[in-house]
Amino acid sequence: MAPLTRCRSPHDATVSKSMAQDSKKPIYVLNGPNLNLLGQREPGVYGGKTLADVEMECQAFAAKLGIEIIFRQTNYEGELVSWIHEAGESGAAVAVNAGAYTHTSVALHDAIKGVSVPVV
Repeated sequence: MAPLTRCRSPHDATVSKSMAQDSKKPIYVLNGPNLNLLGQREPGVYGGKTLADVEMECQAFAAKLGIEIIFRQTNYEGELVSWIHEAGESGAAVAVNAGAYTHTSVALHDAIKGVSVPVV
């Protein structure tokens, strides 16, 4: 199965800036299973930042670029699929950290292939 990523690096600020200039639509930042445990689960491996800390950093970066983000987390694969569809229907770009589903989810892979918006 091909990896879920089908766009340039999320660290490439030019991608974010061009999205901000091209559209006033929000960017969906979607987080998968167990990411709600950031900061608690294996901090030696994953660090001490919580998902709330990550969201604050994303919101601050987005504000600098004049971009609105919709930040969500779920432990349910179908909910991630529905959010990808929602973003696709609204024409919004998606940044997804699918967590454990990154290498195993055919459903997420198909959802990403099925939308015509940038997905990182």
